[in-house]
Amino acid sequence: MKVVNLKQAILQAWKERWSDYQWSIYIKSNFPKGATWEYLNLAEALMEQAMIGPSPNPLILSYLKYSISSQMVSHSSILTAISKFDDFSRELCVKSLLEIMDMFCHRLRCHGKAEECIALCRALLGVVVWLLHGSAWYCEKLREPGPMTSTEACLSACQDRLHSLIKSSKNRSLVHIARLEEPGSWGCVEQAMVKVTDGLSAVSNQALRTKLEDGLVLVKGVTQLLSEPSGQPSHASFPSIHAFIMLEGTMNLTGETQPLVEQLMMIKRMQQVPTPLFVLEIWKACFTGLIESPEGTEELKWTAFTFLKIPQVLLRLKKYPQADKGLDFMEDVNVAFQYLLKLTPLLDKADQRCNCDSLGMLLQECHKLGLLSEANTANLTSQRTEDREFAPKLKIAENDIIQPNPGLILRAEPTVTNILKTVDADHSKSPEGLLGVLGHMLSGKSLDLLLAAAAATGKLKSFARKFIKLNEFPKHISGEGSKSASVRALLFDISFLMLCHVVQTYGSEVILSEPSPSGETPFFETWLQTCMPEEGKTLNPDHPCFRPEPGKVESLVTLLNNSSEMKLVQVKWHEICLSTPAAILEVLNAWENGVLSVEAVQKITDNIKGKVCSMAICAVAWLVAHVRMLGRDEREKPQTMIRQLVTPLYGENTLQFYSERVIIMSSIMEHMCADVFQQTGATLRSPVEGQEPIPYRNLLPAKEPIHLALSKQFQTVLRKGWVDSRALHLFESLLNMGGVFWFTNNLVKELLKETRKEWADRVVELLYSIFCLDTQQITLTLLGTILPNLLTDPANWKSLADPPGKALAKLSVWCALSSYSSHHRGSFSVHQRKRQREDIEDYNSLFPLDDTQPSKLMRLLSSNEDEHVALSSPGDRSMSSSLSASQLHTVNMRDPLNRVLANLFLLISSILSSKTVGPHTQFVQSFMEECVECLEQGTRGSILQFMPFTMVSDLVKLPSLANPKVVLAITDLTLPLGRRIAAKAISAL
Repeated sequence: MKVVNLKQAILQAWKERWSDYQWSIYIKSNFPKGATWEYLNLAEALMEQAMIGPSPNPLILSYLKYSISSQMVSHSSILTAISKFDDFSRELCVKSLLEIMDMFCHRLRCHGKAEECIALCRALLGVVVWLLHGSAWYCEKLREPGPMTSTEACLSACQDRLHSLIKSSKNRSLVHIARLEEPGSWGCVEQAMVKVTDGLSAVSNQALRTKLEDGLVLVKGVTQLLSEPSGQPSHASFPSIHAFIMLEGTMNLTGETQPLVEQLMMIKRMQQVPTPLFVLEIWKACFTGLIESPEGTEELKWTAFTFLKIPQVLLRLKKYPQADKGLDFMEDVNVAFQYLLKLTPLLDKADQRCNCDSLGMLLQECHKLGLLSEANTANLTSQRTEDREFAPKLKIAENDIIQPNPGLILRAEPTVTNILKTVDADHSKSPEGLLGVLGHMLSGKSLDLLLAAAAATGKLKSFARKFIKLNEFPKHISGEGSKSASVRALLFDISFLMLCHVVQTYGSEVILSEPSPSGETPFFETWLQTCMPEEGKTLNPDHPCFRPEPGKVESLVTLLNNSSEMKLVQVKWHEICLSTPAAILEVLNAWENGVLSVEAVQKITDNIKGKVCSMAICAVAWLVAHVRMLGRDEREKPQTMIRQLVTPLYGENTLQFYSERVIIMSSIMEHMCADVFQQTGATLRSPVEGQEPIPYRNLLPAKEPIHLALSKQFQTVLRKGWVDSRALHLFESLLNMGGVFWFTNNLVKELLKETRKEWADRVVELLYSIFCLDTQQITLTLLGTILPNLLTDPANWKSLADPPGKALAKLSVWCALSSYSSHHRGSFSVHQRKRQREDIEDYNSLFPLDDTQPSKLMRLLSSNEDEHVALSSPGDRSMSSSLSASQLHTVNMRDPLNRVLANLFLLISSILSSKTVGPHTQFVQSFMEECVECLEQGTRGSILQFMPFTMVSDLVKLPSLANPKVVLAITDLTLPLGRRIAAKAISAL
């Protein structure tokens, strides 16, 4: 039936003065069954007829109210009809409309289709604009002379309705959806707000003016709906930041700064750490690392990390788009230092270790970078100077001998740049000058200082590349005398020793991560990959690389056996180094067969190490690979040869800088042989008084199962409350030995043992930082294997009860967010990249790459109508119900992490829709709550994009998640489908 007839029915009812229920009976009996009143515009037709005169028609108004009460018209159609009335001069009509709004605005609901829910969102936005226009109109009217009481009453009434409407988080959320659904519509709101702001000056009543201003603030707040801050954390210590800094300082000095900054910001966001406490935790970790680091290279690495790298990290954090904009980062750094000053014992201990005012030097560095103002720097320095007067002093004699490492590191940083320039220059005509520079670098701890400064400032790769180029330089021989031959030999030897030292101190990735610019692989890179023993790398002593041309080997053996010393002129050192292993094999065979005596072997080893240390290193590298393949009884002679090569030769006829080169040579050999000698309990040399063992080697306790070692170490860390460098190295050894699944599974078991909330929370923070040893692989295992096992097997559900279940949910979300975030940006730490990806195949078999074939887990969780599958998991969903935002964004599902996340959310969806309730459903609730809490607001592409859309309606049934803000957070509002689902879920709340 047409609207015209509806109008005629209304007029007839008015003429005959029907009561509201008579009119309702007539309408329902005379209009066809199934007719929707929305389609007939019933609300608009009644409103139009009721508002014809200067005051509303009470009878027709009663029909409208009856229609609202009996749900003949929807809330959206009423609001739309109200927002079309624009004659604010008819105050009685406006008052009636506001009273009609009072009937239902406190309980706005819609249980219809998604389109009807979106219509409610639009209607709500329209009525907000209408109320603002009304307020602006009455403000303007107040400028006119005459009585103001009725105008002020109307203005106040409009504002009261605006406040009650927008104060509700549900209504604000619906308006927010409408704003995103029609981006242009928010422009009308902004224009109306401008008009109200302009009219404020006409309002003389102070209380009314304040109410207007508050109303504008409320409306503006709709745009910041998702970025409203949550409560501040109740604790002041954050072990995960501390442990993450310890991890980076101990294992990843060479890592790029940006991934470190991103990871720190991720932890800050997830745990909602206030900036001053965040910066304080970074400094605490730096000073702790500095104090507990073993003497030597490790101490220098920590010094470079603290004084060179972390100030640069803070500088990037200062430029980072902060969530708390408006607060001054420099002031936060100042407050952090004020807190740090209260930790006097920590600072005193650091000063004793560094033999200087470590905080004072740090303050100066921060001031230079613009992280602290001059006044704050002076104030903090004076406070620390006063405190230091009461600090324990070192002996004066000791003070004179020990030069402070921080000062040396800060001076080494510009020296690195100068050396790079020097090495870059053309030295083909006079290489002697360059030799002087290299010799100076070898003296004392200069090399370690320079390498630590280069590593902390991101110049180590460039440094290594220059020395590889320098190592290639002696290949080119033209008629040379004995002097130029010795210079050439030294350039080769020193550059080779330096590169070996870099590899052992900072890892082979520094050299191998970038291909050689020339295209052909340099000698050192080839030798490093095929011949150099490293921790966790097994070499084949019969590899072709150890077997050069027989003629060259024979001439080298003859030279070593007959000459009193090595000749240098016209020698190709690269070939000599490649021939040395085969020559050593010949000598070893001759000795074992009784052809050579011990003295003859000693003479040969003296010749090898007497001039060029590189030969001795190549010999020991092969011997280590050879010994590894031998039984205990066969090892004696090769090990004796290694000992002979390690012992320095102090003769008169040695090349320049021999004593400096021999120190580095011995250190390199010790690192190479450590594992092989440990296997049989043999020693490389007699223990020298005061000589430190290699730091962080052989940490695993002998004759103890590794699962016990892991459990004991974790319990120690838990009681202590933070992870130290030794523990991190032990955890890494256990991770390499046991594998990712074993490591992650056993640590999750440790978490599930904790039954007290505060301890479970502490375990989460510590485990998160330990998992940073290899975030990507551990996250894949945790989300792809361990959680599905716990959630699908009823026997495991008991272990998921709170508090450990809630803690595991938090840990899983933190790992998923960190992993997805770094994966998305492609920013991995070096120590995460270097581990072999042995587990990728497992994910490809569990979640096949052929997208047409559902994965095993998906088949468990789904069934087609014509194919009934016995499900081992709770619930039963059809494949169509797995549609998620990630599919609409066409995310690459061939990626293991994306696939694991999609399958996990499918499993969660299945649990939510099942009829079984237990600890596993509580875990799912905690998981989703944590997702919402940690979500980086306003960004597309979070882990929640893998959540099936159908999950939203299941989630809002859980009391703690039946919240409009939660719905907005878990749905992708950039998609039309996401907005419809959000509107439907919120409208039904």
